[in-house]
Amino acid sequence: MSEILSRLRSGSWLDAQRFAPLSWAVPGLIPEGLVLFTGPPKAGKSWAALGVCLAVASGGRAFGTIPVGRPRPVLLLALEDGDRRLQGRCRALLGPDEPIPTGLDYLTRATPAEVLEVIEAWLTEHGHAAPLIVLDTLGRVMPPALPGEGAYQRDYRVGAKLKAYADAWPGTCLMVVHHVRKQALGDGADWMDGTSGTNGLNGAADATVNIARPRNESAGILRVTGRDVPEGEYAITTAAGTWTLDGATLDDASRAAAQARVTSALGDRSAEIVAFVAAAPGPVNAADVVAALGIADARTYLSRLAVAGRLTRSGRGLYTPVASVASLHPDTPATHPVIQGNGETQHATHATGVLEGIA
Repeated sequence: MSEILSRLRSGSWLDAQRFAPLSWAVPGLIPEGLVLFTGPPKAGKSWAALGVCLAVASGGRAFGTIPVGRPRPVLLLALEDGDRRLQGRCRALLGPDEPIPTGLDYLTRATPAEVLEVIEAWLTEHGHAAPLIVLDTLGRVMPPALPGEGAYQRDYRVGAKLKAYADAWPGTCLMVVHHVRKQALGDGADWMDGTSGTNGLNGAADATVNIARPRNESAGILRVTGRDVPEGEYAITTAAGTWTLDGATLDDASRAAAQARVTSALGDRSAEIVAFVAAAPGPVNAADVVAALGIADARTYLSRLAVAGRLTRSGRGLYTPVASVASLHPDTPATHPVIQGNGETQHATHATGVLEGIA
């Protein structure tokens, strides 16, 4: 008992500490720690993860617009690819004249035990530099449950073990690519419930990032939630494997996602009206819609859209956007905090004795 009590710390001790700022692989989206990167099969997860790897290794821009800071070491465990495919994808994302960054190390074949050994050895060399590790995919190294162990306990054990690698070297991001369930979730369901397996993985992770798009369509949504990352949804598009934010900033992409959500399944005229109301500086009435859009029966459209929850009735004959869109109007202050640190000020201290094998 005395040994346990010796580990207690006081509020005054905590108050006196000066911690380094949170490090980000991609500022505002992918923080240090264990990050699950989920999505359905063939949705473009591996392309998006590779794009992040190349941006971090080169010090470029992730998702087309987000500066990641100075180049940092990257380890890609591309266990579903070969050398030729990986080279082709890198050249498709970078362009034919841009060299593949020397800061990118990769492995395409390894047993589950070897993967753990590689991560530990690689971090011994690069963990001081706030590196990025991408494991693609978790299914390739997921061990069976131990005797008497339930599925949740197995998933949490695996997640906690992987998290220990990142925690041993502050500033490190270990991003694990993982599938979502094949079954469609019902309306109003939490997208986090779609992660394949149990919620043990989500519980162990510091953040979960999800990429989703309808089959055969280029537009998608990037969803993010976590302990230290601002929760949000961002509109993205894909072309030839490259994923790009819809907008110059995360706030632009968030507005685009909110707009897409309230206009989904609407006809052209209804969507046009919703977009007009969302962009207006104040409440809109039917006369405003007629003057701007030339829709003669604007009053009927506005009323139906309010009943359907696509607009908010703010007064007699007056309409405003629903809250999710109104709060993201371009004239309102940005909702995302200023992101500090991309590994520049991190100081790693190697914690030993925590990296035993998963199985």
